[in-house]
Amino acid sequence: MKKAFTMIELIFVIVILGILSGVAISKMAVTRDDAIISKGRSEVAAIRNAISLKRNSNILMGKGASYPSRLDALSSATSNDHNPLFDYDTNSSDASAQLLDYPIYSKSENGWRKVANNTYSFNATGVDVNFTYNPSTGSFDCTHSVQLCKDLTE
Repeated sequence: MKKAFTMIELIFVIVILGILSGVAISKMAVTRDDAIISKGRSEVAAIRNAISLKRNSNILMGKGASYPSRLDALSSATSNDHNPLFDYDTNSSDASAQLLDYPIYSKSENGWRKVANNTYSFNATGVDVNFTYNPSTGSFDCTHSVQLCKDLTE
């Protein structure tokens, strides 16, 4: 007598593996989106903290209670990837001119882009949300009616 699996048993195992892989792949996609949003949330917090630290540094150095006039050396919108953002002024030789120790590089997909002089866009899961920096108040914020903005800031 031969010991082997029947065709029905093999089909049953293949069906179960197909169901399990379908569930696992959908869970992995959700986890990836959550990771991108979490990364964006930490970057927003780092940018906001750096703006506040720059103001405090200006106060301590006797330069007045001013916020940075801009957040990077790029003068306008950029469509290229890998441009340094949020590094304040890379043309300055003064180390205190830095905003972040390590800049965040622009990415057209799942990352930051500069869309105007003081406006930046964060893309996650195919959705863009614009953040505007106000140098007079130091605010770096987006429109909270957009769900992605809520996910990144609240």
